[in-house]
Amino acid sequence: MKLAQLEKLVVDALEDIKGRDIEVINTTKLTSLFDAIVVACGDSNRQVKSLARNVQDKAREAGVHVLSCEGEESGEWVLVDLGDVVVHVMQPAIRSYYRLEELWGGKGPERVRRASAVTKEAAAGDA
Repeated sequence: MKLAQLEKLVVDALEDIKGRDIEVINTTKLTSLFDAIVVACGDSNRQVKSLARNVQDKAREAGVHVLSCEGEESGEWVLVDLGDVVVHVMQPAIRSYYRLEELWGGKGPERVRRASAVTKEAAAGDA
């Protein structure tokens, strides 16, 4: 399956169960381990687990091998490794704490972008 098709499959699976703040980040220039990460939020432990399970189910239905899934016990942050795409489904507090988008060059949810802009403006004012 091509990367764009796999990304669409993941995003569609997340949107099916009302995943929020979905962001796809291309990492091909940053690492050779995987080509993209998808970050999404769920509002509760149950929703995070359901979102991750739906991604796994849809991937298997499409013939994609799920390499691993971590974090399903707690449901705060579940990682689904599909090889070329790694999916992070998190609760909002966990997502804003770890800010994966900043590590991988994504934009992040609107609230994260606003906080980053304020920090950059403050740093520019100090210079």
